[in-house]
Amino acid sequence: MKKTGLLYDERYLNHNTGLYHPETPDRLRVIYKGLTEAGLLPKLKLIPARPAEMKWVESVHDKAYIKRFRELSLSGERTFDYPDNQICTETFDTAILAVGGILDAVRLVMTGDVDNAFCAVRPPGHHAEYDKAMGFCYFGNVAIAVRYLMSEWDIKQVGIIDFDVHHGNGTQHVFEEEASVFYYSIHEHPSFAFPGTGRVFEKGVGLGTGFTRNYPVLPGQGDKEYEKIFETDLLPMFDQFKPEVIIVSTGFDAHMDDAISGIKVSTEGFTWIMQRIMELADKYSNGRLVSVLEGGYSLTRLPELAANHVKTLLNDSL
Repeated sequence: MKKTGLLYDERYLNHNTGLYHPETPDRLRVIYKGLTEAGLLPKLKLIPARPAEMKWVESVHDKAYIKRFRELSLSGERTFDYPDNQICTETFDTAILAVGGILDAVRLVMTGDVDNAFCAVRPPGHHAEYDKAMGFCYFGNVAIAVRYLMSEWDIKQVGIIDFDVHHGNGTQHVFEEEASVFYYSIHEHPSFAFPGTGRVFEKGVGLGTGFTRNYPVLPGQGDKEYEKIFETDLLPMFDQFKPEVIIVSTGFDAHMDDAISGIKVSTEGFTWIMQRIMELADKYSNGRLVSVLEGGYSLTRLPELAANHVKTLLNDSL
């Protein structure tokens, strides 16, 4: 069995998005309940959250943007940049805790205290741009983790796999000019016209050409399409790249019962996806893998999806 870390902190519930918003604190409540009822907590190393050092946030985001976010949050403003980005007086501090907790999870993986980790955080991050909040996201959690890995741990090649049902525009834009980070996204397109990026022709810029890979999936597709993408495209790409560490933007919103998308991946399909990613990590990254929660909004399905995800990380029997 693997040594798996779990990042979870009740302060992540303090980010209040208001009534009827899909990115609700209940997402983490049901995930934690699912892990508890599956008997997984005693098998995990619990990782407490602590605020990130601002230098790591600034490695991805504009200082003026960070200042604006802090001030708007503390002012009691309810929206930030777009109407779907609901905030409260606790949102900025919660977002800083999310980044800090993820960086600690990365540190524990790199020191060997854990083999891998699941970061059950909110707010999510992969839509956040350099100077703009988008799609419920305020800081680029995964992008900041990669910057930390490369700066603090001298990692030369990082692989990012993003299987959230929406394209991670923010993550892609941070690294699209770099050959040291391979960003691979599988996402629905068209997907309620959001975020409108992630087309096949987006393959990187300059020296980074060929190190961004987008695979749009039409609504209505499911397990078979995802298995085909992995076996014929993603796995061969990563066989060539050979990442030293793998970071996963884990979105469960491609599930057939998630109302926010039209993709039809089954519960078993998500387990299959994560098993293939684990095999890649064992093959090239000495098992070093950090999974960071992005989307996933079906409160009835999140408990089993998160439990199966963690069992896969543990290499425990499902």
